[in-house]
Amino acid sequence: MDLANFTAKLEPFLLMAKSLKGAAAAKLIQDATSAPGVFVFSELLELPNVQELAKSDQHRKFLSLLQLFSYKTYQDYLQYKDALPPLNQNQITKLKHLTIVSLAEQRRILPYADLQRALDVSNVRELEDLIIDAIYLDLLHGKLDQKEEQLEVSYTMGRDLEPGKLEQVLAALRDWASTTSGVLTTLDAKINSIAADTAAAKMNQQEHERVLQANLKEVYDKQKEKSLGGGMASRRAGYQGADRENMNMDVDEQDTKGKNRKGPELSMKTRKRNKF
Repeated sequence: MDLANFTAKLEPFLLMAKSLKGAAAAKLIQDATSAPGVFVFSELLELPNVQELAKSDQHRKFLSLLQLFSYKTYQDYLQYKDALPPLNQNQITKLKHLTIVSLAEQRRILPYADLQRALDVSNVRELEDLIIDAIYLDLLHGKLDQKEEQLEVSYTMGRDLEPGKLEQVLAALRDWASTTSGVLTTLDAKINSIAADTAAAKMNQQEHERVLQANLKEVYDKQKEKSLGGGMASRRAGYQGADRENMNMDVDEQDTKGKNRKGPELSMKTRKRNKF
């Protein structure tokens, strides 16, 4: 939504208005408020020769017409139409578009019923056509919720500021700035809290991993020690069994050798007895 584009559409009327007065200036106001794409009028309204129309009973109503298109609504036109010049269809449609913009500046959700009352529209189809045209003209951004029968506004152009309303706008901006500051402070605190929780969780995870690894190492060392101890006992048992076997073999050898030594002696004695 480019405000410069809207201002550019008004530029030709500004150039002509600087040299026009009276009826010519009144005619220029009629042309400007009817022209397609012209939706801002403050620069034209501020021109001295345009302001001079307030001094003429004949042309004063055209100055009121320009004020109507600058910051008023279609309901204001219905209320004061007797003091205003008659509007052609282009002017009526444009004023209704500007009325939608004014309502969208106040609320993001606009029920169809409220819009129909404000625009004096009898049916939903006509209302939706006006809204769709306003969106295509880049006066506002939003979407139609036909199920809920409402317009959801996401963005809107700004209309000319009515005299005496500057303080209200400044107060609204201060409230917005204060609210935004509070939201940012809350978000910063939340971000810091999340960061602290994340750091604590990371430290806890690291400590958990350290304890787990220490426990695993301790279990591994015990199993390794137990395994080594069982092997040494088996070897010791094997050594002791071999020693006992060796000892038995020695005894058997000694017995066998003893018997062999005694055998010849007994044989000799037996032979001697037989001889004599």
